[in-house]
Amino acid sequence: MPSKTYIVDLTEDERAQLLDLIRIGETSARKIRRAHTLLLADEGKTDATIASVLHIGASTVQRTRQRFVEGNLERALNERPRPGQRPKLDDKAVMVLVTLARSAPPEGHKCWTIQLLAERLVELKVVDCISDETVRRGLKKSGSSPG
Repeated sequence: MPSKTYIVDLTEDERAQLLDLIRIGETSARKIRRAHTLLLADEGKTDATIASVLHIGASTVQRTRQRFVEGNLERALNERPRPGQRPKLDDKAVMVLVTLARSAPPEGHKCWTIQLLAERLVELKVVDCISDETVRRGLKKSGSSPG
């Protein structure tokens, strides 16, 4: 059974947006590739031709066409938000962590350790629970280190 063909018919404004996106080139490679896909599809090229020219799969071309026809230009160019857990350490929590890491260590300790920082974040109710690795990544991302 042949798959449904989605005909891409760009307006002048949409075509101009895509051409600007490609010319500027300050976006992700995927977005630029999708812009090229839509422009070639608007020129009447087949999925196989577009796939060959852009070195992508024909199903990728078909999905990009489908997202444009069933949605709009924005939906065709951008990825859907991916599900996932929120980060344990938001910006405020990272600030608390960095401040803590730069403060004097607890009594009886020469310096802060990752484990001590994790325990203190829980004590301060910044987070319910947190792993040492998450604390380490938070410090690394902020450019800080315990001690």
